[in-house]
Amino acid sequence: MSDLLRLATAGSVDDGKSTLVGRLLYDTKSVLADQIDAVTRASVDRGLDTPDLSLLVDGLRAEREQGITIDVAYRYFATPNRTFVLADTPGHVQYTRNTVSGASTAQLVILLVDARKGVISQTRKHAAVLALLGVPRLVLAVNKIDLVEDPAQVFADICAEFTSLTSSLGWAAGDVVEIPVSALHGDNVAVRSENTPYYDGPTLIEHLESIPVDAEPHRVGLRFPVQYVIRPRTAEFPDYRGYAGQVAAGSVTPGDDVVVLPSGIRTTVTRIDTADGELDSAHAGRSVTLILADDVDISRGDTIASPQDAPEPIGEFDATVCWLAEKPLRPGARLLLKHGTRTTQAIVGSIVERFDEQDLTTEANPDTLALNEIGKISVRVAEPIVADDYRLNRHTGSFLLIDPSGGNTLAAGLVGDAIAAIELGERV
Repeated sequence: MSDLLRLATAGSVDDGKSTLVGRLLYDTKSVLADQIDAVTRASVDRGLDTPDLSLLVDGLRAEREQGITIDVAYRYFATPNRTFVLADTPGHVQYTRNTVSGASTAQLVILLVDARKGVISQTRKHAAVLALLGVPRLVLAVNKIDLVEDPAQVFADICAEFTSLTSSLGWAAGDVVEIPVSALHGDNVAVRSENTPYYDGPTLIEHLESIPVDAEPHRVGLRFPVQYVIRPRTAEFPDYRGYAGQVAAGSVTPGDDVVVLPSGIRTTVTRIDTADGELDSAHAGRSVTLILADDVDISRGDTIASPQDAPEPIGEFDATVCWLAEKPLRPGARLLLKHGTRTTQAIVGSIVERFDEQDLTTEANPDTLALNEIGKISVRVAEPIVADDYRLNRHTGSFLLIDPSGGNTLAAGLVGDAIAAIELGERV
């Protein structure tokens, strides 16, 4: 079982995400005493009887004054059994793009709903986005359960509706867990609550500690985007030529045959170097330097792959994108596309369809994609990219669209038709 879990929060405005994250930090003793003292003083100034734990995570003064969270913030906490990296995302509809960013690398997402409101449109939107991103596990935290008259019935009704939603989006029953909580009072967060006798499952932290976090399934072989070519040219290493980067998929061992893409030249890995010495093998997520048997022309942006299932470099393809910019996307837009370590010019040929996250339907051939809208587009690139379908590998199947004039990120993209999989109720 991995000792590191990457997770994110999602949910609507005022569902209590910041309070829940503050509670997790507080109950795992991941905040300093002076921070607690500062939060206590600020809470007293507001006329509160108990510390407002949301102040532990709403770091910007403007956010605190408005009582809202407007950006993704990464938090780190730990228990004796596991370390956690948490992306705390905002709940406003106009910040769906931040949810995409925060959840893109998550192994689990805690999706909050207010027990008084139940599953609302923003809940459905977030669930659809998380399904598109291929998030493997969900926790539905039914927050503020202490504020409803019949909590057992309310919890059962919300769970039934959410199960229906997640089933239609392709999650298996075992991948979704519902927990009634009160982030304000700590019920079922770190300590089991006597106020929820109708619930006999784990606390939130117990669940986060116990779920297996396996490496991504080996659906593809080696994918190693080259980030940097190392050539010291020193007396000690006059002929050293290494190719540095991070293993994006699969694994590599000295002696493995590989192919360099997009050139198609084949060679063999002779050694795997790191700052701490040589390795016998390297798996996905490990940053290493590969030494090859032949003097091959390789530069940043090329990919070293296993020849058995090496992807064909593509110059035109369909993709699912979430548009992140205020200015709408229109057909014919000339942008930059960043895929792995390669950045190239790109043209959006057409907007094939727009996705409605509420009823899981599509509108064909829309004129534009507006801020936070999701759709399928066709793309043509100036230099071929070495990509897998996102459903096969999240790392080699994702990309960014960038404004060539200002450098701002305009869209997060998934290679292939992720929308079709959602419409069919299949997991990405």
